[in-house]
Amino acid sequence: MPERLLSLVMLGMGSIALNTLELANIYRVTPLSQKTVFSSAQLPSHLSERDRFSLWQDIHFAEIWSVEYGISENLPFQASIEATAVGPLVLGQMSGTIKHATRKASNIADDDNDGYLLLINKADTVLSGAQVGREYGIGQGEAVLVTASEALKMTGSDSNVWANIVVPRAILTQAFPQIDDRLALKIGAENEALDLLKRYCQLLETGRPLASPDLITHATETIVDLIGLVTGAKGQAAELAGLRGLRAARLQAVLAKIADNFASPGISAQEVAKELGLSPRYVHDLLQETGTSFTERVLELRLQSARRMLSQRHEMRVSEIALISGFSDVSYFNRCFRRRFGYTPTSAR
Repeated sequence: MPERLLSLVMLGMGSIALNTLELANIYRVTPLSQKTVFSSAQLPSHLSERDRFSLWQDIHFAEIWSVEYGISENLPFQASIEATAVGPLVLGQMSGTIKHATRKASNIADDDNDGYLLLINKADTVLSGAQVGREYGIGQGEAVLVTASEALKMTGSDSNVWANIVVPRAILTQAFPQIDDRLALKIGAENEALDLLKRYCQLLETGRPLASPDLITHATETIVDLIGLVTGAKGQAAELAGLRGLRAARLQAVLAKIADNFASPGISAQEVAKELGLSPRYVHDLLQETGTSFTERVLELRLQSARRMLSQRHEMRVSEIALISGFSDVSYFNRCFRRRFGYTPTSAR
């Protein structure tokens, strides 16, 4: 195999530039056609489990990217990586007992890695993480887009398997300038574009290596195009809303959920987020963009509801109307009502 630089995915959140011949000689990384394989099983067998993990981590830090890891306390250390280059992109898979990964500002400064990764969970576990103030949790068959240029946390189970599609930042942002709006948003397993992307990548990984520059360019453009559809960065909704269709649709869903349930004493951003499959932080971010917080919006809806009932239902007591509108404290209701409208609830009759 001719000497070349090949990007290699590691732990679902980064890419590596390494000389495959050199690494094969030093660390026994096995080049298979266009695919590169690196397994902890290939490390020296005389080392203890702790030393094997330490060596694996040292190799990772030196050759791949800067990230802090934690391994399962219940299973022996094991990690296996497969990566296939498709032009400037990398299709990879990570499996093993790496359970935690954290990338901080100091790690980003160490390697200046800024690529994007579409992480696809292939096991019956949950991969949870956080980035740009949003939390995500993806189950089997689900996916999430993350970037190496922002602080990142991820936690899995004792044993995990996931695939990655690694795309250089310049390529993805050129195709979809607002792609950062899609970071850390869960992509459901039922997503039709995601299913097509999985099958297309499997074809490229298992088929003969592409040799024609035109075919490599075509495959690269197809993958990038599908990522746009998968994440919602491309398509009719995105075009109609200036590449913000998915975010706008989720905002509308949040507003509708609040409007339907504002009178419930137990309504909360956490509950709304759970019902819509979003993170509480993401719900707060969406509402913040409207200029009105979750609490402010709920309070306004309750006050407007109470004012309507006060003018229409003279037979009901003020305390009853306050309760129906979602207030559990009549004194608090009276204060909020007067501050909002300039007169007392009794005067509204």
